[in-house]
Amino acid sequence: MEIVHNPVKTTKTSRFRDHIRTTWRAFSRRRTAVLGLAIVSVVVLIAALAPLLTPFDPVEDVDYGNRIASPSSTNLFGTDEFGRDIFSRVLMGAQVSIAISAASVTISAAIGIIVGLVSGYYGKVIDNVLMRLVDGLMSFPPILFAIALMAALGNNTGNIIVALAVVYAPLFARLVRGTVLSVKKREYVDAIRVMGGSHIRILLKHILPNCLSPLLIQMTTYFAYAILAEASLSFIGLGVPQPEPSWGNILYDGRQYMLEAPWITIFPGMAIAITVLGLNLFGDGLRDYLDPRMK
Repeated sequence: MEIVHNPVKTTKTSRFRDHIRTTWRAFSRRRTAVLGLAIVSVVVLIAALAPLLTPFDPVEDVDYGNRIASPSSTNLFGTDEFGRDIFSRVLMGAQVSIAISAASVTISAAIGIIVGLVSGYYGKVIDNVLMRLVDGLMSFPPILFAIALMAALGNNTGNIIVALAVVYAPLFARLVRGTVLSVKKREYVDAIRVMGGSHIRILLKHILPNCLSPLLIQMTTYFAYAILAEASLSFIGLGVPQPEPSWGNILYDGRQYMLEAPWITIFPGMAIAITVLGLNLFGDGLRDYLDPRMK
């Protein structure tokens, strides 16, 4: 049987590969961005493989005879006041902290996209109502607003995601609305509308793609903010409940042992700092790459 190749499909595949190579070649010129991407990729990989990499159970393996032990070949990052392995808790804390941050940023971006598209496109009364609500939410400092929400909802993982999503959604809504207001006045949008294009088609196919570049940049920025916010909430006892590990509550556990056992706070603090640094470097590089004025 003779095999017939589809030249159209082959051409599309080769074009896609060429586009990927060209994109990566242009992005890789920004060394700090590549460094940030590498850091974020390693942290996410470690978080995904944390259950396989932890030598001890971060919750159940309690050894009171090995309390506040300094780093060693057995316990790479030492142990805490209950004899739990800090290395295992930091790895599992990465999974918890990154999962919470990623979920909250994704939900807040989705809410912001919907609100921003509707508000910017339809305008008038809808825009006034939605933007006054957004202004009201943005009038509170983000971390204080998150603390108030957690105090009302209670501290569990689901409520942290909800609180951070509510805090960051207005920021995404403002960003998307601003882009929509500039795009909807362009001639090709008016032409599509005159030709009978539906509002949904115009919003999803012609306006939303123009919002994606600034949205992706902001998502990397707020991802870093969300990690810091989750750690802050957990540090003051309003975040991930004990004994489940997160970077914030590991810091909280080690605050009273900073002089005699500084490793309890040093290693989760380094994990937060490295992750936030990677996200900021990647976000800055992504902004430079996607901004046409920087090309």
